[in-house]
Amino acid sequence: MAEDSELWDIICDGPFVPTKTIGDPAVTVPKTRKEFNDADRKAIEKNFRAKKILVCAHEGTTQVKQSKIDMLTTEYELFRMKDNEPIQDMHIRFTSIINELHSVGEIIPRNKLSRKY
Repeated sequence: MAEDSELWDIICDGPFVPTKTIGDPAVTVPKTRKEFNDADRKAIEKNFRAKKILVCAHEGTTQVKQSKIDMLTTEYELFRMKDNEPIQDMHIRFTSIINELHSVGEIIPRNKLSRKY
């Protein structure tokens, strides 16, 4: 439970950055990697765990993303105008599929789009 709280703090407050104080007057500056101690490394590891949680929640896992790509590709390949469907509605459906494919990193070349539409 404590780790969950720490991860939530990282998400809300931003990542942990190890710092040190130098000079007179004292100035706080980020540590170099060589200066990290075990506590710094553990805190930085929590940064990465928090980031992974956010990425998975936002983009989904690789498997989920691939499934979505497969589903949208199939939907694109099988795309046809429905009976009695106004051209505007068909265009909206087509654009929606293309935009969703684009959002998951699948770009369909213009010449293919023209042939499909």
